[in-house]
Amino acid sequence: MRATISLDFVSDVVCPWCAIGLTGLLEAIRRVESEVEVELHIKPFELNADMAAEGEDLVEHLQRKYGGSIEEIAGNHQRIRDFGAEVGFHFDLHKRNRIYNTFNAHRLLHWASEQHRGLALKQAMLHAYFGEGRNISDAEVLLDLATAVGLDPVRTREILDSDAYASEVIEEEEFFTSHGIRAVPAVIIDGRQLISGAQSADYYEQALRQVACKA
Repeated sequence: MRATISLDFVSDVVCPWCAIGLTGLLEAIRRVESEVEVELHIKPFELNADMAAEGEDLVEHLQRKYGGSIEEIAGNHQRIRDFGAEVGFHFDLHKRNRIYNTFNAHRLLHWASEQHRGLALKQAMLHAYFGEGRNISDAEVLLDLATAVGLDPVRTREILDSDAYASEVIEEEEFFTSHGIRAVPAVIIDGRQLISGAQSADYYEQALRQVACKA
């Protein structure tokens, strides 16, 4: 009988390390699937909750928030591309020249998770933003991505045109921040073990096997 493990993947869709971490985590889950049943839950975190919907120039935003020169930012971007290539996630950071508010994306992800399409939509959003530079706050982009992963376009439009799931997203975000999560990605195993930051598939695999042995 396989052990069952619950995973909360807390992340934002404009976080490059979240894309890297999720890719590594999914590979780890694939490696242990014959021995461990993993229930993966996509959970919200906003890096820039106060950002306007139209977003900001990415380099200006990074300089204001973290400091550093344009050259240092370019070096960090290269490091992200290299890490992405190692785990199999493609970054086209030349197209990603703005960063956006992600609250509506998280509202849609909450609903998609109820429809068992949360992971598919999350991956679609990450690839749309990091691989194609699409505006992840734009309702038409979100509608297109949701439809592409099999979600009902009429209901998607209704959600985007309302404040549906806003309170649920805020409640979950407050829960995780109140429990000490200040940066993402964060993986919470069975509600008791925290893995912070993007890790390799090997690291996640080892953690899953260790927890499964104790289950």
